Amino acid sequence: MLSTDIPCLPRGVRLHHDRIRNAWVLLAPERAITLDAVGHAILNEVDGARSFGEITSVLADRYDAPQDQIQKDSAGFLDALRSRRFLDVSE
Repeated sequence: MLSTDIPCLPRGVRLHHDRIRNAWVLLAPERAITLDAVGHAILNEVDGARSFGEITSVLADRYDAPQDQIQKDSAGFLDALRSRRFLDVSE
């Protein structure tokens, strides 16, 4: 994923807190993914307006972590979601 790419959740996909499991999930028609704290932190910043670089900069500042490490980890996670059609990217 390029730093200028703008990730967004496609129509029908949303973040949801499952009260029974007390966990965040990414819901799509007829499928769901349970998120860990890192996945939730990343997706919570995806708003369809900010670029991948802006998102990772915010996360690096918030968690006092090197931005290159945040970019590497976030890119892998978001690319996996994109390949499963849980995420769209505009350039």
